[in-house]
Amino acid sequence: MPADDLTPVTVIGLGAMGAALAEAFIGAGHPTTVWNRSAKKAAPLVAKGARHAATIGEAVAAGPLVIACLTTHDATREALEPASAALAGRALVTLNTGTPDGARRMAAWAEARGVRFLGGAVKNVPPAVGKPDTLLYYGGDKAVFDTYEATLRVLGGDTVHLGDEPDLAALYEQAVGGLLLPALLGFFQGAALVTARGLKADTLVRFTIKWLEMIASELPAIADEIDSGDYTRPRATVGIFHQGIANVPELAREAGIDVSWHEPMHALLERAVADGHRDHSIAALVETLRKPGQRIS
Repeated sequence: MPADDLTPVTVIGLGAMGAALAEAFIGAGHPTTVWNRSAKKAAPLVAKGARHAATIGEAVAAGPLVIACLTTHDATREALEPASAALAGRALVTLNTGTPDGARRMAAWAEARGVRFLGGAVKNVPPAVGKPDTLLYYGGDKAVFDTYEATLRVLGGDTVHLGDEPDLAALYEQAVGGLLLPALLGFFQGAALVTARGLKADTLVRFTIKWLEMIASELPAIADEIDSGDYTRPRATVGIFHQGIANVPELAREAGIDVSWHEPMHALLERAVADGHRDHSIAALVETLRKPGQRIS
């Protein structure tokens, strides 16, 4: 693409992820303007070819596409409010964490100021920004996505528009992101176990990856069970997991590790058994997690 055809981009917020976004745009040849409350964070990007805006208003006015990567939706609104007049008529893409409600409030704020809004999420770490398999998804104004899709793909090759609702990226961010800490805690517990025996944590990596691959291979079948509501043909039952509860205190004593993080999971399994799911697929735990009559809007 000729340089004259590359969309000018403004990146607001230069933490680790924001800086990675700006670097990707600079590397792809997009005229890139950056702004951050702490101006010194802009210096490395300026050295690579970015333009540093002295004010938020100047930053917003620099181009048609503004990418905001601040900590929360509230922080984004607070930062952009002084520049809301300059932002009118432009496209705003947010790439911060937050709740679906926060994204809806962000979208309402943008709409009230004549701003075209797209809420997004980066499903990877900063060093992965710009790679062909890096996933980013967006919800909101489809026209904005269509107009700037090629530009947004600079940030990651697996770029998806989820739908017109502005909170969809935040919804999926929370739904998918909930897996991260429990999975890491499982690895940390394993590391505590093997290092207590004088073994190295890196001896776990190959086996843990294989285990995660097995879990990944099971997810389509588990999702089908949840979508159908039929848990009567289990590959692994709630009861099998419930029986494993008895082993945890003994393991904790032997290795001298804290396993209290298991307690809420054990309580969930107890409730599922009490609800009659002992012989059902482990996927039936979703029924125990659900509150009757309540759905995420």
